[in-house]
Amino acid sequence: MSAPLVFVVDDDVSVRESLDALIRFDGWRVETFASAQEFLDRPPVEGASCLVLDVSLPDLSGLDLQKQIQRMDMPIIFITGHGDIPMTVQAMKAGAVEFLTKPFSDTILLSAIRDAIDRSRAVCGHEAEMQALRSCYASLSRREREVMASVVSGRANKQVGGELGISEITVKAHRGHVMRKMKAASLADLVRMAAALNLPRT
Repeated sequence: MSAPLVFVVDDDVSVRESLDALIRFDGWRVETFASAQEFLDRPPVEGASCLVLDVSLPDLSGLDLQKQIQRMDMPIIFITGHGDIPMTVQAMKAGAVEFLTKPFSDTILLSAIRDAIDRSRAVCGHEAEMQALRSCYASLSRREREVMASVVSGRANKQVGGELGISEITVKAHRGHVMRKMKAASLADLVRMAAALNLPRT
């Protein structure tokens, strides 16, 4: 997976340049943009990232850009020269992880970036797990899915066979295939997977 990426959107060139130098010095990859539209025109990034975003921008404001992004895997750190409480509340309610008023110390910003990247990594990791789980479930046959649904609902093999009109031995065989294909170590593991996939209980 590629190294985390920090995006900076600020219309002040001196701010962009100083933040670029600071963040690079701390070891992160950085991309800077002069406007919200410039940032939106960039293809979406894969992997962990965060966005350092100025509230007051020439075209689309930082708060408007926040509404357009709506990405859990890209936490937003707002920076502003003139923050007020309602603006801060609005940004935080919409999911911003930090709201810093200029001038702020390098240490505070870098600490906020580290926290944001940690959050992003956690979300990306969870999404990768869910994709793998969905892929495993997609590999099950229709009958295997029926058996899985009955088994995670707590039914014994004999009950499952009676409901599906198949023998107990056939249920056991399907159950074995389900456990192998889902990479489940135990029945409890399979139940957890079904819950994560939001499968309907039978």
